[in-house]
Amino acid sequence: MNQKKEFRNNGAIGALLDEYEKSLNELIETINDISENELAEIIDFETNDEDCKSIQNILTHVVQSGYTYVVEIRKWLGENVDYKNKIKLQTAQDYKLALNEMFKYNEQLFFDYPNLELCENDPKKKISVRWGQNYDVEQLLEHAIVHILRHRRQIEKFKEKKPAANNVYKK
Repeated sequence: MNQKKEFRNNGAIGALLDEYEKSLNELIETINDISENELAEIIDFETNDEDCKSIQNILTHVVQSGYTYVVEIRKWLGENVDYKNKIKLQTAQDYKLALNEMFKYNEQLFFDYPNLELCENDPKKKISVRWGQNYDVEQLLEHAIVHILRHRRQIEKFKEKKPAANNVYKK
């Protein structure tokens, strides 16, 4: 049995990784038909959140955040690891590759820590993340999955604003 299969069959860890990968695959499917122009086009003129103005900004945020969750866990485990910078990519294909690489980084956590305890009930032992919340490993990975689902939905809503006739987004 290969190493991937071993922890993918391990109850909660396997379930988290399977659902994480599923959410990423759904996001990748959502961006399959996005052109370079559509990727960079500002869609949300109302938001003050730079991460949510265009599909490119959303995907840049999703990739960087996916690394951040694991960095937070590794820091909590005592590692000296740096956060990843946001890198804007130019094509949906580039983002597909980046999302898959980010997932491999998440998966590597369980290769490195095969006996990682997912649940921590003691509030003093929770992971205090840089955005102010406290999680255990399981909660943080669940957050990571829902984060992707929320942004996939956001991109779907952006795509609904695109008129079919001229392939340009409307405000």
